[in-house]
Amino acid sequence: MLKTILLAGAALTVCATAALARDLKAIGISVGSMGNPFFVALSKGAEFEAKKTNPNVKVTAVGFDYDLGKQNTQIDNFIAAGVDLILLNPGDPKAIEPAIKRAQAAGIIVVAVDTAAKGANATVETNNTQAGTIACDYLIDRMGGKGGLIILNGPQVSSVIERVNGCKEVIGKHPDIKLLSSDQDAKGSREGGLATMQSLLTRFTSIDGVFAINDPTAIGAELAARQMHRGNFPITSVDGAPDAETALKDPKAAEFVATASQDPFMMARLAVQEGVGLLNGKKPETDPLLMDSKLVTRENVGDYKGWTSAR
Repeated sequence: MLKTILLAGAALTVCATAALARDLKAIGISVGSMGNPFFVALSKGAEFEAKKTNPNVKVTAVGFDYDLGKQNTQIDNFIAAGVDLILLNPGDPKAIEPAIKRAQAAGIIVVAVDTAAKGANATVETNNTQAGTIACDYLIDRMGGKGGLIILNGPQVSSVIERVNGCKEVIGKHPDIKLLSSDQDAKGSREGGLATMQSLLTRFTSIDGVFAINDPTAIGAELAARQMHRGNFPITSVDGAPDAETALKDPKAAEFVATASQDPFMMARLAVQEGVGLLNGKKPETDPLLMDSKLVTRENVGDYKGWTSAR
């Protein structure tokens, strides 16, 4: 059975015997882009937790810039540097497996974060199915339980697939909701959301609600609606990113009504805990370890402690 963890007030415990069995001296972190605030917060969370185990731990965080070859090289560099633990946001969940096996052969523990990776020792990620469920439940409520709904899809990694599945589960419970489109890949970006939504607005004369797989896509979709003077439907998404916080506080972006938040700082803390436990022979109680999402709306955004808040 998969275990879920609430983002707020999550119990954080560190293996008390970690230093006795094997010291955590160095961590390598490979993520999509260090220009993304999600991954910046993730690296800070990893460093925060690692220093609780060893104040002198060396943490190296790098972005592979969505180049799988570059990520393979980064993992090989971590192996050569003799790190004890790698936190990995995989560029390709399956294709990265040989690199993971190389690291494990060198005695390195690999923990996948945010997205599952084949062969990883453990995985810590948002409960993406639940995130899609609460975002779409709120969306359909705002739609009055009826009308035409669009899902703006994205790259087919596990997190995106699970968010869409969660949304579709909710749609299935509402017979008066018509799913107009769910297969358009908006690339997970603001530009993609803008272009894809422009196309869909041209294709459909009536749209009553939009679920986007992440905040950049949603913000692009909201901009398209404004530019085409079709801003008469609610938009929800997943992430809780800084740009989403801004949009939820902006009266001009009124169509963007909610995002199901992630907590990359806490995610990394839990990933380091899992890694330290594995280094000392303690298997995860459950895998993957899932973190429940919370809905951030225009009404409660003022109370939201986002990715960049002080910790």
